[in-house]
Amino acid sequence: MGDTVVQALKGINLSVDAGEFIAITGFSGSGKSTLMHVIGCLDNQFEGSYSIDSVDVGQAQRDELAVIRNQKIGFVFQKFHLLADLTALDNVALPRLYAGVTEEQARQEAAKLLELVDLGHRMDHYPYQLSGGQQQRVAIARSLVNKPSILLADEPTGNLDSETGDTILKIFRDLNEQHKVTIVLVTHEPSIAAKAKRIIELVDGNIIADKQTGNEGRL
Repeated sequence: MGDTVVQALKGINLSVDAGEFIAITGFSGSGKSTLMHVIGCLDNQFEGSYSIDSVDVGQAQRDELAVIRNQKIGFVFQKFHLLADLTALDNVALPRLYAGVTEEQARQEAAKLLELVDLGHRMDHYPYQLSGGQQQRVAIARSLVNKPSILLADEPTGNLDSETGDTILKIFRDLNEQHKVTIVLVTHEPSIAAKAKRIIELVDGNIIADKQTGNEGRL
């Protein structure tokens, strides 16, 4: 059993340019979660090659992968993963403290990001005092605090109602268009994927479609 090799991705050739807003979509078992792990440098045990900013991820050591994730990639998940005993401000500031900046600077940077996602009035609130949409906005602010060039979002609207989900998608669009953050959105919902500017569709580990949506400048 331990020697069984599962081929979750099959001969994929994918290039994402800086500043793109793409969606990776497909049904359960399509390979999109595996692809997300590769893109996010969460797994480098694969055949073939993957580079991010000319760094060969497949050859990187564990500590090198950690540096790439910390400096280049922000993560947003379906579950918010906020620390219950920290305020919104301190949840966002925490990664900067791990990066070695002072508490004052970390909190200043966190405050600016909470303002960016329209939560300046909720900085001192704890997660249990926030709605699901507000908690996701805190998570987005936290993902941006180390100034990543890529935002990787895995089913970020999955726990939200449609109106709140649209608010989250608008934040992604604004980050992409106004702040030039590359957005990689992973979803099984065609209606969510359609909000991106480019859709990559997976079936059984194969890319079966790669198309532009024509959504330039609108949500």
